[in-house]
Amino acid sequence: MPGEIRRTQLYQAYKQKAKLTEFAGFEMPLYFDGIIPEHLSVRNSVGVFDISHMGRVMVAGVDSERLLNYVITNDVTRLGPNSALYSVMCNDSGGIIDDFVVYRLESERFLVVFNASNREKDYNWFLRNSKGFKAEIRDMSDNVAMLAVQGPNASRTLQKISTDDLTKIERFKCASARLAGIEVFLSRTGYTGEDGFEVFIWEASAAKPDNATILWGNILEAGRVYGGEPCGLGARDTLRLEAGLCLYGNDIDENTTPFEAGLNFVVKMQKDNFIGKNALQKQKDQGIGRKRVGIVMMEQGIPRPSFQILNGKNEEIGHLTSGTFSPLLKLGVGMGYVEASEALEGNAVSVKIRGKQAKARIAAFPLYDAEKYGYKRKIVV
Repeated sequence: MPGEIRRTQLYQAYKQKAKLTEFAGFEMPLYFDGIIPEHLSVRNSVGVFDISHMGRVMVAGVDSERLLNYVITNDVTRLGPNSALYSVMCNDSGGIIDDFVVYRLESERFLVVFNASNREKDYNWFLRNSKGFKAEIRDMSDNVAMLAVQGPNASRTLQKISTDDLTKIERFKCASARLAGIEVFLSRTGYTGEDGFEVFIWEASAAKPDNATILWGNILEAGRVYGGEPCGLGARDTLRLEAGLCLYGNDIDENTTPFEAGLNFVVKMQKDNFIGKNALQKQKDQGIGRKRVGIVMMEQGIPRPSFQILNGKNEEIGHLTSGTFSPLLKLGVGMGYVEASEALEGNAVSVKIRGKQAKARIAAFPLYDAEKYGYKRKIVV
């Protein structure tokens, strides 16, 4: 029934251990021990998230590649089997309907994983635009559980319960594997900025969640030696913000184009045709008026969505779309949109917080030192 709260396959495994909250119609863990320790566990070692609330759609058939290339902005023709790419799909005006990851499982079979808040909208968009294509679109969301194991010790954690050599799976590559004796599909992707895997558990429906709950327990036990923690949505949000990753509905939406959001790399204008191409070509030719940027506070204060961003002349040049306290940097950080002419790294700005202006600067993503943290880190943990 409309408005009814939903629960993932793992709800019973953590309902007594987590602070729960409603998100995208699901009752999900906000945190277990706390947002800060969970955030730092991922940055410094390993954390485990339930992400079964996300949408999962299988696209298969002789026209599956052609359909995807028409619906999304990126180019799936460059994907080999067991590879993934990040993309968005746009409306006719070039506004972002959603962002997601596409996996090519086989020559004519793809998996698309999108945001929980857009499950029905995205599925229906695919269906609506599939007419004339020989492709089957099947919603797998309720029959597949999904975990994210993130952090510099993610690979070591999963290797402890697998006989497969997981080091062979490179970033944005994927493979079938067994974890604790359970068949899974592993993708070296994530939403934290760190190295890690997203784990698809095929045989784990809401009615029969055993494989998901068994694997949840085994992964947590394997990560215990590294100080691994179960993590909730709170840490997921602070981690993605430090890394500069967008949250749909906050940082991108149907009134935002990928060029404004700084997602130019997922738009392949050389493709013959895709939904929104004409509008995006026009914007590319004319130039953008605003641009997504990172914000780092130079004075005390925590930036929040909708807070104004001002330049040195006290003129409003934009607003924040996300903001929080960074557990790693120990100061306020955010992202938002400012006039393109003001979107210069290091540019001094201020954020209006509760009627007072606090000094800040425009920063490049990620907001942390990429040599010390994140999947590109040069320091071995």
